[in-house]
Amino acid sequence: MTAPTVTSTPPAALAKKPRTRPWRKKGEAGFDKPTLPGLLVRYLLLTLLMVITVGPFLWQLSTSLKGPMENIYSFPPNLLPQDPTFANYGEVTRTIPVISYAWHSLVVSVAMVITNVVFATAAGYALANMKFRGKAIIMGLILSTLLLPGEVTLTSQYLTIKALNLQNTLTGVFLPTAITSINILLMATAARSIPQSILDAAAIDGASTMQRLRHIVWPNVKGMASVVALMSFIQAWDDFLWPLVVLSDPEKYTLTVGMQYLSSSFGTNPRVVAAGTIIALLPIILLFTFTQKYFFRGVEEGGVKG
Repeated sequence: MTAPTVTSTPPAALAKKPRTRPWRKKGEAGFDKPTLPGLLVRYLLLTLLMVITVGPFLWQLSTSLKGPMENIYSFPPNLLPQDPTFANYGEVTRTIPVISYAWHSLVVSVAMVITNVVFATAAGYALANMKFRGKAIIMGLILSTLLLPGEVTLTSQYLTIKALNLQNTLTGVFLPTAITSINILLMATAARSIPQSILDAAAIDGASTMQRLRHIVWPNVKGMASVVALMSFIQAWDDFLWPLVVLSDPEKYTLTVGMQYLSSSFGTNPRVVAAGTIIALLPIILLFTFTQKYFFRGVEEGGVKG
């Protein structure tokens, strides 16, 4: 009696066939290269994204440079002013003290950057690399605060600031955001990438906590710290609701709150309102232009190490 013949299937035949993608083709180095339809779809989506994000800014800039006789509501929109003028910007500076309001915003923003970078770095290092009781509870509380919108805690924050007698002061404006939960989590993620053996070796050699923070932790997390600094500055500069609640003296307004006066006084002249908007946005644009390489480098470092 002959045994049945068992045919073995070659491993290559059992291998799963790669899924074909008709819009991509294989490149010389083994990477997929997009075909012409794929490139068209990509550029179409990029163009649509640019129109949605950059379009309103360009329209505001064009409106701020248009004269009183030009129609700003024409369709399709005319982004090139027929008779460019800076008179709208002059009207803004004559109506509100732009320099004073910008200085107040700068003071609040710089203070928020310093406190967030310093305290978030220390807190992130403690949560990521130190062992202590209640660590999981503290992390859970920090995460839970991210679930609450800022409007929910607005009343409690104001009552706290009022109890400290800090209402109608710039200190009361920046104090509730002197350190934020998201910045602590970002710095904790960056600090978690530091090998624990290096920190333990430094502790055995007699390095204090401050020395470990200065010589080991900070050189490894300064990329993420630049992200925290830029995000904190933009958040403080653009904040409108909280300064409006805390400040009651017009002489102490920040720039965003002061610009609201233009909407009420020049509601029928959107050219002046648009000029004020551009003035408020200009520092943020310049700051991001000169610091974007540090921002993206910090995001890349955090994404790779974290």
